[in-house]
Amino acid sequence: MNERLKLLRKTLKLSQDAFAERIGMKGSSISLLESGGRNITEQVIKSICREFNVDYIWLTTGDGEMFVDTDDDFIERIDRIMVGEDDARKNLFKALLEANDEDIAAFQRIIDLFASKKD
Repeated sequence: MNERLKLLRKTLKLSQDAFAERIGMKGSSISLLESGGRNITEQVIKSICREFNVDYIWLTTGDGEMFVDTDDDFIERIDRIMVGEDDARKNLFKALLEANDEDIAAFQRIIDLFASKKD
């Protein structure tokens, strides 16, 4: 986990001091955690995940993606689509807003079908 912590900090382009400050620690503590000189506590793990939108499973096991998408990320992406020139994507969002529960269930079945074909 110490290597993933270091990778995360470098990905965020933060010094040990800046990273530590964001989660209420001292830079020297981050140095110890990254070097393996000290174990990362559950409280620190949760603080890191919350502050930097890091996936808990990735940080603790290495599985999955480093970051989790937040609602803000989704809203920003939808905003970009709605002001863009891609009418097909805009129309898809508009249709989903008007869809009833039965329509959404049918759409989910289509998504599941396509997802199963990818494997």
